[in-house]
Amino acid sequence: MPTKKRFTDDCFRKEPWFRSLCDALLLCKTEEDLANFLRDIGTLSELQAWGERLEVAKQIALGMSYRQVAANTGASTTTVTRVARFIENGSGGYRKVLHTHRHHRIHKKSGSTDLTSDQDRKESSGSLLLKKYLQRH
Repeated sequence: MPTKKRFTDDCFRKEPWFRSLCDALLLCKTEEDLANFLRDIGTLSELQAWGERLEVAKQIALGMSYRQVAANTGASTTTVTRVARFIENGSGGYRKVLHTHRHHRIHKKSGSTDLTSDQDRKESSGSLLLKKYLQRH
């Protein structure tokens, strides 16, 4: 019986299964395509957790305290701390999507730090599609 593949931080990007998942996500051209694909591969709990983490990241990037973020989102303080750690020391995915620098600072355009500004409408299409899907369901 084959053993289950385990991803590790130092090699997950090279794993064929992960690369195939990335390729499949990139094939989704519309919000509906992405929503359908995500719903097929993820449970509602997983989709909710991903959406929650993105919202946690947005609020951290706005400079809210971890306790405020936990209270606003219902996320555990462990989740808030984990997301903050990935914003700070992760691969840069959150920072790119949220247009932040290290230390959770938002790039300021026209003096605004509002995550609903024009700047933030330029989020990658995948995160926008996921966010819209999760807001509707």
